[in-house]
Amino acid sequence: MEKPVATLERGTTCSSWNYCGERLAAGSDDGSVSVFDSREPSSSSLTSSSKFKVHETGIVKIVWIPPEYGDAIACICADGALSIWEEVVEDVGTQLLQWKKCKCFKSSSSKALDVQFGVMGRSLKMVTACSDGHVKVYELMDPLELKNWQLQAEFQNVIDSVSSFRKASCLSACVSWNPQKGENQESSFVVGFNSNTPQLNSSKVWEFDPAHQRWLPVAELASADDKGDQVYSVTWAPNIGRPFELIAVASQKGIAIWHLGITPDLDGRLSVEKVALLSGHGGEVWQMEWDMSGMTLATTGSDGMVRLWQSNLNGVWHEQAAFEPTP
Repeated sequence: MEKPVATLERGTTCSSWNYCGERLAAGSDDGSVSVFDSREPSSSSLTSSSKFKVHETGIVKIVWIPPEYGDAIACICADGALSIWEEVVEDVGTQLLQWKKCKCFKSSSSKALDVQFGVMGRSLKMVTACSDGHVKVYELMDPLELKNWQLQAEFQNVIDSVSSFRKASCLSACVSWNPQKGENQESSFVVGFNSNTPQLNSSKVWEFDPAHQRWLPVAELASADDKGDQVYSVTWAPNIGRPFELIAVASQKGIAIWHLGITPDLDGRLSVEKVALLSGHGGEVWQMEWDMSGMTLATTGSDGMVRLWQSNLNGVWHEQAAFEPTP
């Protein structure tokens, strides 16, 4: 009989595993975060190690910062406030650990909807997607100080850089970094929106252009009749030797699996091909994750099911397993 790894309190709204899978952070509707740790290497159960207040409103998103920058998380709250918290040694003598706020990002004109971290060379970048359709890229100026962030770029999620949508209103957004860039590839991420502005919605791949020090859209993951569809989730698969990248995009029509070319054309664009449309869920897909090999996709959504997807040797995608929640 399977045993639960951890028991979360009533009112838990979101959770996130750290990069090693040994710590779990859970956010609550009262604005607090609980952190669970694995005490024994051989144990599969977690125990609560700390609980701290982040904000007055509920927490809707938690993301761990890459481990080389310490034990830290980013939290997005219901009012759109984004804050970064770090676990530090409070008492050197007793080695007492405590979570402290490093930085708070809050805008009067928009809310943070999603945040993800990526490492470019020796620099840590943070991408935030906002409720006005803007994407903000921040850079950590000092790897030892998680409070020193600088806004590097800000743009809207459109292919045509001349276009600007001042009255865009977005309910949700999703960001996913390229987890493993090749030697000849620049850093890139994919972002999509669920908004009232069709031009913003479709998932677009943004790549950093070092020659001009700016981010450029290099691909749009949408067919001609899908470009206005609202996007609920995106996830970029690890690449262990494929001659193309693999990205999953969840929209109102289902889960699209895209092949993204690696070599740009003369205009700097990357080729795209939709190879599958998965429609097993009975409603919106809220979250998707690839396994470490980039071979299996796990998805969950409003139907309460967790589904696993794989492709066979002929490249045909199918549902490998489905799990119902236990009471």
